[in-house]
This record gives sequence, structure tokens and C-alpha cells, in this order.
Amino acid sequence: MSHRTLVGQRLIALFVLGWLLFNYPLLALFNDTRTWMGLPLLYGYLFAAWALFIVLLAVIVERGAARKTPTRAVETEPASKD
Repeated sequence: MSHRTLVGQRLIALFVLGWLLFNYPLLALFNDTRTWMGLPLLYGYLFAAWALFIVLLAVIVERGAARKTPTRAVETEPASKD
């Protein structure tokens, strides 16, 4: 399987995860009057889920870019015998 296909599949999986995280059933679980450290539970959930989504996206994209970049061999000059 090519590297490009693998990154594409991971991005599609991340899209599905984001769709699930920010859709009705999970949002309804956190839509409550309770607070956590003075912050409504829904706001805390949205912030944490969004931060997780951004971190996962950065990891997928950066790992894809790191594998795509060719590594160059460092050429060394022979030591001179003066």
C-alpha cells in the first residue's frame, strides 16, 4: 500500500471521528447543567474534542510530510594528513 493511500485513509478516518464527536448523540450527553471548574460541561467537551481533533490532524499530516521528504546522505571529506 502506498504512503499516499495510507495518509488518505487516516484523514478519512479522522473525518469520521470528527463527524461522530460533533454530532447529536455525543453532544447531547454533555448538554447538562453541571459544570467542571466553573465551565459548563458542554463547553469543556467541545474544547477538548476540538483540541484532540487538531492534534490528531497535525500528527497525521506531519508524519506524512516527514516520510515524504527524502533524507540526504551527508558527504564527508577525508581528513587531510598535514
